[in-house]
Amino acid sequence: MAKVDLKQPIVDEIKAKVDGAATVVLVDYRGLTVEQDTKLRKGLREAGCEYKVYKNTLMKRAFEGTDFAQLDELLDGPSAIAISKEDATAPIRILSNVAKEAEALEFKGAVVEGNFYDVDGIKALASIPSREELISKLLGSLQSPITNLARVLNQIAEKGDNAAEA
Repeated sequence: MAKVDLKQPIVDEIKAKVDGAATVVLVDYRGLTVEQDTKLRKGLREAGCEYKVYKNTLMKRAFEGTDFAQLDELLDGPSAIAISKEDATAPIRILSNVAKEAEALEFKGAVVEGNFYDVDGIKALASIPSREELISKLLGSLQSPITNLARVLNQIAEKGDNAAEA
């Protein structure tokens, strides 16, 4: 059996994981402690993201013909990928939070919805709140004027009752 035959199932696995992905983030994980790595993996898993270490040559083969081929030149040295099919910024936010405590974790690059982002671009994306946070802020801002209107109407009604009694 040839070596290529043994590697093909892994290439197919990577292809399946990135197929339809909104985001693929490439990181250098060297120097992470077991505790930091565990925290990282747990956070990504809870957000519905995949995180795995693959050989660079296998990732290059799996990325061929996809938007993620833009990451090929960054596939040098130890590399891990975080993949999200749902929330485009989730893996970036989670990795960024872990990187604040674990300085060894370094971003290499990312492809988000077909667009390549370098390290600076990733930092900008990390500051974007999650979809849930944005919705809750929107609902909060919509609810505030309604609450104020209800208070004003209530005060007018109370003044009207007081005037009627007098």
